Amino acid sequence: MNAEARGGRSAQLKHTGLRPGWTTGACATAATTAAYTALLTGDFPDPVTITLPKGRTPAFALAREELTAGPGGAVAMAGVVKDAGDDPDVTHGALVRSTVRRLPPGSGVVFRAGPGVGTVTLPGLPLDVGEPAVNPVPRRLMREHVERVAAEHGGTGDVEITVSVDHGEEIARSTWNGRLGILGGLSILGTTGVVVPYSCSAWIDSIRRGVDVARAAGLTHVAGCTGSTSEKTVVSEYGLPDIALLDMGDFAGAVLKYVRRHPVARLTICGGFAKLSKLAAGHLDLHSARSQVDKPFLADLARRGGADETLASRIATANTGLEALRLCEAANVPLGDLVAARARDEALSVLRGAPVAVDVICIDRAGVVVGRG
Repeated sequence: MNAEARGGRSAQLKHTGLRPGWTTGACATAATTAAYTALLTGDFPDPVTITLPKGRTPAFALAREELTAGPGGAVAMAGVVKDAGDDPDVTHGALVRSTVRRLPPGSGVVFRAGPGVGTVTLPGLPLDVGEPAVNPVPRRLMREHVERVAAEHGGTGDVEITVSVDHGEEIARSTWNGRLGILGGLSILGTTGVVVPYSCSAWIDSIRRGVDVARAAGLTHVAGCTGSTSEKTVVSEYGLPDIALLDMGDFAGAVLKYVRRHPVARLTICGGFAKLSKLAAGHLDLHSARSQVDKPFLADLARRGGADETLASRIATANTGLEALRLCEAANVPLGDLVAARARDEALSVLRGAPVAVDVICIDRAGVVVGRG
């Protein structure tokens, strides 16, 4: 069976017809390669070609280039505009710059955070506190390309690389960096160098990093939330700090599977009634395109909670999950509690006996708690 038949990234792209893009890590690697080449030769390669982890060799046009002489020696800067393809990435169109200067032999490669690139301030990430938020794979790529350029043009490979992103601090306000303790700007990311449009991987990776940060900080209680309203609810209920809040979105399964492998003492799951009714019905992906509110399932739960057949029939044919909830509220049938309890049971089944206590809170669109389990 070939790769296309199995699925995966290539099959996803072919099926959707969407154009892939390049990560900030790939852009920083291209800019670094061009800048170091200019530092050794006096000329910027344009376009500049790099090799990504899976063998792809994209070429990047330079948007900025500058070679200057300073008191400490020459400094080269190259900039690449990030093209995220058809992915709705907040960093699409951002200018990623790399400024390279020589260091004494034996210094190796040193990374610095320039304007618009964040600094790690909390433990639990794959970088030490105080380090620039340039992730391990982009660092490895930049080191490898520095070595190649050095070998080709007679350099030592001992350089300081300062990565910056124009307006990066402003862009970072639309990301989860602040909650993860990455302050001052964006992270330079990417494990393959390729952005797959509408990929779930970045979101799920952020969930995992959120769990890691919370554990490293010694927290024993975290909350998986479907959105900002549910975050406000759990903060009001439990006074949890920001780093205890996991932006779960639709990926309940991602939270549960990672916490199963990396346990915390207590996990609260909080979200809208309709979304959590999907978890109660056994769905781990709560996105509307991949799971639907099962009204007959809700009708069956309502029966167990005392609903008569007339009410159960109305629930089974309700337009939305919220309508089903309101019908039960009017009849004093605790459908919200029943859904929360079933969702908790489903969560515990995914945890497979991991030492994690679970509670579930269902809310309506106004943030009012309508069920607990």
